[in-house]
Amino acid sequence: MNTTYFRIELARVTRDIMSMFFTAVLPAFMYVIFGAVQAYGDTDIGNGNVAAYVMIGMAAYGAVTATVSIGGSAAVEQMQGWGRQLGLTPISDAQRIVTKASVAFVIAIIPVVLIYTIGAFTGAKANLEVWIVSGLLVLLGAAVFSFFGLLAGLLFRSEGAVGAASGSLVILAFLGNLFFPLEGVMLDIARFTPLYGIVALARYPLTEGYLASTTSSALEHDALWVPIVNIIVWGTIFVVATILVSRRGRARQ
Repeated sequence: MNTTYFRIELARVTRDIMSMFFTAVLPAFMYVIFGAVQAYGDTDIGNGNVAAYVMIGMAAYGAVTATVSIGGSAAVEQMQGWGRQLGLTPISDAQRIVTKASVAFVIAIIPVVLIYTIGAFTGAKANLEVWIVSGLLVLLGAAVFSFFGLLAGLLFRSEGAVGAASGSLVILAFLGNLFFPLEGVMLDIARFTPLYGIVALARYPLTEGYLASTTSSALEHDALWVPIVNIIVWGTIFVVATILVSRRGRARQ
């Protein structure tokens, strides 16, 4: 990693007030609305309570927003010629990729730390290992979604497209059971959406597979293979689609 390039990129991203708002502040606010102030937040579930359940979902949303945004902008920069400009410097392609990935990882940490800190002061309860393992799983899942951002950037080659991809995460997060507990048909649909596996796996240390409910005391349960298969399938789709679109772009050139 080139430390100078890393410092410049990190400063550039963190100075983007709107980007940081949607990455960190908005998910934290949504945790307060959907988790901390709700009566069901104090309800026990697994190794903690529902407030912690919602907290993990909002942290996942913020972290994924960060990696999608940075991954997409990296693709757009490459398509618009910034990669050729950097080729005139001593920075290698490997250094550039690792530096971008490192920036994305650091930015993804920000919403996780912020939301977990707010959660700790607003009634989210869980065993210590749950806080640690769930946070790490959130970051791991967010890394998978960087390919979603890359794919959007490669397909449409504009910052607007990357913004649209980040905006679409709101819909995917709702459908993926991140914002508040889904039930019935909506929950059945959620299991097939891209974000479901990431957040379900991150919540597994807390719930051991049980799904929070606002209306029923009989909680549904997911076996561990359900989120793992979801992540593998959607991760494969994103990676393969990114490779194919990248190759098509090079062939046209």
